[in-house]
Amino acid sequence: MNTQKVISGFFIILAMTLNFGFFYGDIDNFAHHSPYELFATIVVNFIATVLKLGDKTQLGSVLLATSLVADIQLIAASIVWGISLYVANNGITDSAQIIVSLSGGALMANIVSVILFMGDTLKSKR
Repeated sequence: MNTQKVISGFFIILAMTLNFGFFYGDIDNFAHHSPYELFATIVVNFIATVLKLGDKTQLGSVLLATSLVADIQLIAASIVWGISLYVANNGITDSAQIIVSLSGGALMANIVSVILFMGDTLKSKR
């Protein structure tokens, strides 16, 4: 068993499931979207990105690209959240759809990453 692949796969899949947990729910009801879950999603996505940095293969480059896309979209979601709470002072409900939509884009990038990771695992020889 390749320990590095196990750890990398764990964080790739955890990033996707945390992102799905934040994304899932009514887009207009922001009580369904926890700020703590968004923070955990960002942290786990950063860890998954760092784990993908050492891979020098073509697939590793694509996996890193998907991870960077997810990171950028999640950071954008947290920036919109912070601006709507602390700068605009108009409440989070006005920006809820933007925040959830950005996390949905990050979720799509994470799904692509998991599919690519599973495909690489299935094609590898014992």
